[in-house]
Amino acid sequence: MADSPEPAKTVPPQDAPEYRVLARKYRPATFDELIGQDVLVRTLTNAIRLNRVHHAFILTGVRGIGKTTTARLIARALNCVGPDGAGGPTIEPCGACVHCVAIAEDRDVDVMEMDAASNTGVDDVREIIDSARYRPVAAKFKIYIIDEVHMLSRNAFNALLKTLEEPPEHVKFVFATTEIRKVPVTILSRCQRFDLRRLDEAELAAHLADIAGREGAAVSGEAVALLARAADGSVRDGLSLLDRVIAQTNVGPDGGSDDASDEAAGPITAGRVRALLGMADRSQSLDLFERIATGDAPGAIDRAGAMYRDGAAPLLVVQDLMDIVHWLTRLKLTPDAAASGAGATATDGQRAAALSGRLQMGALSRAWQMLLKGAAEVQLAPQPMTALEMLIVRLCYAAELPTPADLVRRLDNRSGPEATAVSRPAPAAPAAGNGPAPTAPDRAGSAAAEPPLPERAAPPPEETRPEEAPPEEFRPGDALPAPVRPADAPPGPGLPEAPPDPPSDMPAGDGGPPAAALARAAGSGPVPDAPAPGPEIAAEASVPAPSRPPAAVEAAPAAPAAPPADFRALVDLFRERKEMILYGQLYNSVHPVSFDAGRLEIRPEAGAGRELSGRVAALLQEWTGERWIVAVSDAPGAPTLKQQDAAARQQLMDEAAQDPLVRTVLDRFEGSVLTNVSGPMSGPVSDSVSDSGQGDRTDPEGDAA
Repeated sequence: MADSPEPAKTVPPQDAPEYRVLARKYRPATFDELIGQDVLVRTLTNAIRLNRVHHAFILTGVRGIGKTTTARLIARALNCVGPDGAGGPTIEPCGACVHCVAIAEDRDVDVMEMDAASNTGVDDVREIIDSARYRPVAAKFKIYIIDEVHMLSRNAFNALLKTLEEPPEHVKFVFATTEIRKVPVTILSRCQRFDLRRLDEAELAAHLADIAGREGAAVSGEAVALLARAADGSVRDGLSLLDRVIAQTNVGPDGGSDDASDEAAGPITAGRVRALLGMADRSQSLDLFERIATGDAPGAIDRAGAMYRDGAAPLLVVQDLMDIVHWLTRLKLTPDAAASGAGATATDGQRAAALSGRLQMGALSRAWQMLLKGAAEVQLAPQPMTALEMLIVRLCYAAELPTPADLVRRLDNRSGPEATAVSRPAPAAPAAGNGPAPTAPDRAGSAAAEPPLPERAAPPPEETRPEEAPPEEFRPGDALPAPVRPADAPPGPGLPEAPPDPPSDMPAGDGGPPAAALARAAGSGPVPDAPAPGPEIAAEASVPAPSRPPAAVEAAPAAPAAPPADFRALVDLFRERKEMILYGQLYNSVHPVSFDAGRLEIRPEAGAGRELSGRVAALLQEWTGERWIVAVSDAPGAPTLKQQDAAARQQLMDEAAQDPLVRTVLDRFEGSVLTNVSGPMSGPVSDSVSDSGQGDRTDPEGDAA
């Protein structure tokens, strides 16, 4: 029987050098090897050259950026004595003197390094304070390096304050932290702060490629770019990832290769890096986003499943999609960003440029917000892949949703029976009413961004309208307002400017004489065509307010006012005379019981003033020259003027909600409600529709209710 072959020996020879990880093997030994921190190096160089070295430094930055390494370099620079032992502090330590060697091997008695994460108490700081009083054993300075200094307790920080502010001349402190905001301000104010910046991808990729060359590992440029991107600016993270990638090859400790027939032989490609790190190919991620942008939910889910089976983590897929959305957004703003995608080929850049041209900025912003929220859901979900698929479904259906402007455009461009059912009448000349002339809507962007809606048909004949009552005659000396004219008509010699809009606190139903009568009295000819009155005027006509003469222009002292004809006219008199407190109480909190010439009976609510009746009677007598009696009654009385106007406005809202076009808009915009009706209905409907689900009601005084 033949002897079985002996198993291959896998134990390394005894004389093989001990392996050191790349992060320790290639730790910078001089400031020249410290990459990406030019500001710190320049500041320390000038400080040492000018002998202006601070007694305390604090270094902050992300993990693996070189904070502890920089602290040791500062210690070597301050304690270096040169090869001959006669040197002094220098920015270029020799690396050969006794102090440089001892500090590099972490055995120098005058350079004490403490991890604040393990030594957080005040007793640990007291040891530093007690030993700081004694001079160094052999070096020029006694240097204390405290790593992760933010982990010290509050009492430990307080114990360190006095020594840190006035240390002995032979003591230097160097602190390092990743959480600079957790360090008390009293500590920061006593230190010279250096912020070590995060390395960009190009700079870190060049550093990783150089170290891979020293190790004898062939790594493609695309693979190095992926490693630099995954390191997120941290040199130590990048070197750790490079260690993992090199372990997949046949590179030995001496840089040579073992069995060339092994499947791991050959240069390190980007595909092997993606498989190792669980990353997706940029072209695959771009293909996934293209399917999402076209609303192809089944195809997008299949693509995401294939990426997951190839080893891509669901969270990394979401992050890749976010990178693509950011890339496409930059392409829309700056076309030169086509080459900014890490790991993207020229073909991917062309695809991204074409996709960016097809998508709108609003769609990209919406996708970014959904991906940002979806990343947290994928990270917290019990099954990340399920959460990723649900996120893809939401993105696909959101891609098919039209924007509000597209919906309005569809409403305007519709044809057939639907358009006939919601067609609007054409505008006609307004009939005389009690309210002010409607003005053109002044909503920003409504006229420019949205197309006009269909016009209405002609209104009923004017002689059938209830507000066409004959106006009262006017005295020759009375001032007459200008006739009503269309809001968009330019002023001419026969058409004076329209009067300004009434104050926003004017109650509904208040107004002056009919426009047609004013035009005939002014002798300006027939009333010109104007936009049709809005539903607000029609609602007020159902409960017409008594007409009264307009106020005369008073160049001299105010003449006695005419006795008010009803309770509303009485309340309006207080507004015209600028008694706004009494006007607000009468309008909001007073129920009229009876009204006669010289006598008013009211029922005030709790919010009315105690001396309301007496003050109202005194002012009415002063203004009209007649004696008035204002009595308080317990009878219920009529609703307040505010309640009456609110009821009229609600009736107007109910009537407007039944309008076919308004009904169509409300049905098309899910969740929208009618919140206000103002101006001619031929204007943009968007003034009255809110997509917030519930809008603000506006009372006749103009205050939001």
